[in-house]
Parts: sequence; C-alpha cells; structure tokens
Amino acid sequence: MTSGETIDAFEPARLDQLAREVEERGWAVAEGVIPDALRERLVETIDRLLRDLEIPYGENAFLGRHTRRIFNLLGRDPLFEATPVFPGSLPVIERVLDDECLLSSLTAIEMGPGQVPQPLHSDDGSYGFPRPSPTLIAVAMWALTDFTQENGGTHLVPGSHRFERRPRRGDAPETIQIEMPAGSVLFYSGSLWHGGGENRSDQRRMGIVNNYCAGFLRQEESQLLALPRDRVADFAPRLRRLVGYGTYRGLIGHVDQRSPETLVDPAARTDMIWGRIGR
Repeated sequence: MTSGETIDAFEPARLDQLAREVEERGWAVAEGVIPDALRERLVETIDRLLRDLEIPYGENAFLGRHTRRIFNLLGRDPLFEATPVFPGSLPVIERVLDDECLLSSLTAIEMGPGQVPQPLHSDDGSYGFPRPSPTLIAVAMWALTDFTQENGGTHLVPGSHRFERRPRRGDAPETIQIEMPAGSVLFYSGSLWHGGGENRSDQRRMGIVNNYCAGFLRQEESQLLALPRDRVADFAPRLRRLVGYGTYRGLIGHVDQRSPETLVDPAARTDMIWGRIGR
C-alpha cells in the first residue's frame, strides 16, 4: 500500500500536511524527496562500508539473520551529514517534535533475500513512557531502493501510536504494508507499531533510518561519545545541535552555564536562559 505523492520538498503546506498525518494516524509517505544522485552515492558508500567493515548479519530474529546494519553513520563518512538535516525531511520531523529536537540515531539497513518478518515493535519502547503519550520520538526512513510487498516493505498498524500499550510477543493485529519507490521517505511516530516485512524476492531492500527524539531525552546512540569533537567542529551549525552540541530551551545540556556548541565553535551565537532573565 502506498500513501504519498511526488512533492516539492520545500513546500511548507505539504510539509505541514505530512506532519499532521504522522500526528493523526501515526505515519506518512512522501515520494520523490531524495535526489537520485544523492541516493546513488549513499548506496555506493553503504556498499563500501559493508565490505570494508565486514558488517555481519543479525544474530536474532529482531535484528534479522539476513539483514545487515551499519550504526553511527555520521562517524563513517562525511556524505551522511546530508541526511539528518535534509530540507525534504527534517522540517517534517521538526513539526512533529520541535526545532530543538535531537538526532537519536542514524543507521543504514540492508535487508537481504530470505529475511523473515521482523517482530512488531515501537521505537520508543526502551524509554518507558506511559501510553498513549505525546509524540517524543519521530523517524524518517529513507528508501534507497524500492520498498515492495515482495522485498519486505515495512508493515505498520495505523493508529497504534495511540494505543494504551506497546506490542507484545504474539500480537497479530491487522497491518498495512508500505510500498514506495526509491527516493521516498516514510515518516512515523516512534510509538507506532511496525516491523520489516518478509523479503520473498531475489533483491535486497536498503534504507537509512533517521531517528529523532525530543531535545530533553537521552539519545538512542550516544552521539557525544560516538563522534570526535574535531569532526563535529566541521559540521554545519544545525547538525552540531542535532547531535547534542546545543541546549534545550537554553538550559538542558549546558556546560558550566555555556552551550556545548561553544566547545566546537567559540564564536557560536547562543541564547542561554541566564541571559534572558531580567530582559
């Protein structure tokens, strides 16, 4: 099943619509977002890393015994710096969360032929939020190859982000399966029940998962430890803040009353809460 259409990635009204769909039903699809040239370079780079890093297949049913994952993509190659801040996807996430959200993790996933369905899960499951809750986790899944019924397009349970519990082993609710062409983005709430499908084809399914969290939460992948500080210094300012070199509302995450952004850019303009008091 496909829900989406070719969009102008920079059109505010369409970005607003996508964010509303995520809030109301838990997910949305936008087609034609990722330029072919960037998508092809990402595939080439991921293939090189799979080979050079000798990435193994998963060791259990959740990770997938015919699936390979590359974590900490920002630490692997500068090319991946384009994905978390991409103007066709980040603005949707900022509308669902807010513009002080953080990048929680950035992962490439290659699902090979023979992969069985992944158990249904929700990406906020480890946080222990009461359910239902406001949306505090949001995901932009980039399709680097076509997602089809045959190659394991993602299954999801519409509206499940409003359920009063997370999925349990043995749950078998009715799902829909996302089909979308390469270059599309699947946006969804971190509370949505979902899982990779069965790959019955002879082709792989490849994507990048941009996982974001509210700015006051601990990130799934510790970006501050995973990325060398001199590398972060070369990031664009928005990406620096996304990985944690910033504060939430001018307070949370400060270092001795300073924004951590000044650790990588002493000239960075910051707006700390102490400077607002008494204005």
